[in-house]
Amino acid sequence: MRRFSRALVMPVLLGLVASSGAVADQWPQWMGPERDNVWREDGILEKFPAGGPKVLWRATVAGGYAGPAVAAGKVFVTDFVPGEELPGDNFERKTAAGTERVLCLDEETGREIWKHQYPVTYTISYPAGPRCTPTIDGDRVYTLGAEGNLLCLSVADGRVIWQRDLKQDYDTKAALWGWAGHPLVDGNRLLVVAGTAKAHVVALDTLTGKELWRAGTAPEQGYSPPTIIEAAGVRQLVLMKPDGMYAVAPETGKPLWETPYNADNGSIIMAPMKIGEHLYVGGFQEKNLLVKLATDKPGVDVVWRNKAKHGISAVNVQPFLDGDMLYGFHEKGDLRAVQIPSGEVKWSSPGPFGDRAPPTATAFITRHGDRYFLFAETGDLVIARLSPQGYGEIDRTHLLDTTQSAFGRGVVWSAPAYADRSVFVRNDKELIRVSLAE
Repeated sequence: MRRFSRALVMPVLLGLVASSGAVADQWPQWMGPERDNVWREDGILEKFPAGGPKVLWRATVAGGYAGPAVAAGKVFVTDFVPGEELPGDNFERKTAAGTERVLCLDEETGREIWKHQYPVTYTISYPAGPRCTPTIDGDRVYTLGAEGNLLCLSVADGRVIWQRDLKQDYDTKAALWGWAGHPLVDGNRLLVVAGTAKAHVVALDTLTGKELWRAGTAPEQGYSPPTIIEAAGVRQLVLMKPDGMYAVAPETGKPLWETPYNADNGSIIMAPMKIGEHLYVGGFQEKNLLVKLATDKPGVDVVWRNKAKHGISAVNVQPFLDGDMLYGFHEKGDLRAVQIPSGEVKWSSPGPFGDRAPPTATAFITRHGDRYFLFAETGDLVIARLSPQGYGEIDRTHLLDTTQSAFGRGVVWSAPAYADRSVFVRNDKELIRVSLAE
């Protein structure tokens, strides 16, 4: 499936070959080059050295949940600098004026190359900062702020190529937790979860920002990123909204199928996952849904819905798919292995959280070869094995201190990036690059 322009793919394939002949990797968007949370580089350490891996640089940043993106020798991250004290309760929806920023850093040194900023007033809960990882496409980078400020900037110098205010353009407002559905580049289209009554999803021209098509309506945007699959010989753009799962043709926005869903408080967060001939999604309060994809023409049949004590209610982190097994963190905080299509929980474990995981415990799961790197909300990076038989920890190291508070505990809720044999990760004070080379 083609998601990125050739301008992005060529530097990834040709510009990153080390003298040893080993190929390095980049991380140009949410969940990596293939949007699957697989890290494909070689030359990566098996265990952490005594005293921990080497921190190559530290760069000062402000607040945010947005993970970094890495490509073409640059690191991009977004943050929020409040102009006043933020509300003390994460569930309050008080306004907070400040500045959202897009920072471009030199990958080798962490030095700031350029910065673009704009004023914004937050009306959301958990107002620490933006949620969406930047998306790099050749000489352009796309960012989406927590209040719907969508920008296309020049990778070279931060010049604004085009911009949109989704609230104004689509006559909508921010959902409780703001815009969090990471945009997706598909050829000359930027696919964006936009609004509610006017358009749930839009396709914008990547070069001009001009609307190419719009589709769907929703009571709220939801937080689920757009996903492209292929079924019945047809490319399908699959989307979640608080009251349904549906698919449209990514080239035209033509509706293909829809099935009801009932999200708790509008909170649908994970992107639907294709497992063989099935699609799975899970949200708060075990609001799960498994559908079987038709093979003769686009369509689905519901296999099961809201099946108690089955599946994964993924509320912070996208689960990881390995064959017919889903590994992910359930809303209760436990790490689960779930078989699809049965939905049976094969095992449940605190995973990297010791004897007992706290509610909504979060660790971002990335596979490397036959093992997994888990960046936990504690600021620890853990190497582990995940299999249908269970969780096995290999090693761990502490990378960052927690700078946010959730449910009475300190957390770091920002996805890492893995590129050039390093991990790039941030909290609300700094973004660091840490070597993971063997």
